[in-house]
Amino acid sequence: MPPEQPVPLDTDVRWIHGSPSPRHRTDPPLQVHRLAPGTVLIRQSKDVTFEAPFILLLLGEHRALLLDTGAVDGTMLRQAVDGLVADWLSSRAQPTAYAPESYQLVVAHTHAHGDHVAGDAAFADRPATTVVGHDLDAVRRFFGITNWPGQVVPFELGRRPLDVFGIPGHHPTSIAVHDPTTGLLHTGDTVYPGRIYVDDPQALLATLDRLVAFAQDRGVRHVLGCHVEMTTTPGRDHPLGARYQPDEPSPFMTVAQLAAVRDAFGTVADRPGIHRFDDVVFCVGQGPRVLVPLQARALLERVRRQLGPLRRRPGG
Repeated sequence: MPPEQPVPLDTDVRWIHGSPSPRHRTDPPLQVHRLAPGTVLIRQSKDVTFEAPFILLLLGEHRALLLDTGAVDGTMLRQAVDGLVADWLSSRAQPTAYAPESYQLVVAHTHAHGDHVAGDAAFADRPATTVVGHDLDAVRRFFGITNWPGQVVPFELGRRPLDVFGIPGHHPTSIAVHDPTTGLLHTGDTVYPGRIYVDDPQALLATLDRLVAFAQDRGVRHVLGCHVEMTTTPGRDHPLGARYQPDEPSPFMTVAQLAAVRDAFGTVADRPGIHRFDDVVFCVGQGPRVLVPLQARALLERVRRQLGPLRRRPGG
């Protein structure tokens, strides 16, 4: 059973955010941060992939859940996860019946986009590991969701119950995971401080309503997504493909921010294009109103990054 009061999370951390010069990359490939006992957040570096996704590992008494495998080859991620599992098992106050090679690991995904599943192959031959498929039928079947997306189903890690439910709108297979132990609600790419790409506006409207209602009903403390793309200036995002983001906000949002995102989207859901708000930027549809401005700004960012080191050379 989860504690009566959620375990506090250590969210005061400076995340790796890329290197100033593309010719002198200094970030480690991964940053591993223990938010709380059995709760680990991992970020892939912008020096490795501009997506720089966050990957969540939740550990229980009987098994662990890894949400996503990132945007690149998963070999280093697997090594990190193996070490974290071994550390978790060795830290248990009571002797555990599980050795690292027999403790179950479930590798699931917030949704099926490539920057969240690219590392799956590294876990395919891992002992005692289940890699959940990417299609909607596979997701529903594994978690036992018979009424998609309205049904909230339990998923037990061993003295650590989770709640799982569908949140389509960004992608048909998107899921949310709620961890009552910490008060954390993981929303994948559906809500995070960045560009929310909307695949199905009507589905996202319904999803945001359900997320807000769930968060308010369950006393959620933290809302976490998979990326950070905003700057610390309200309404201003980093360019698509940015490899250096020194002025990022925290990836953790509040329930009040989640409700504000819901309310904001209600005003633009029927308008294809790019719509800026304090905490998020909605990209509704995939037509030229969205793609042309994003790609043009991304091109300018690449040119600026390449010219930057040249401008700083002595005598340049």
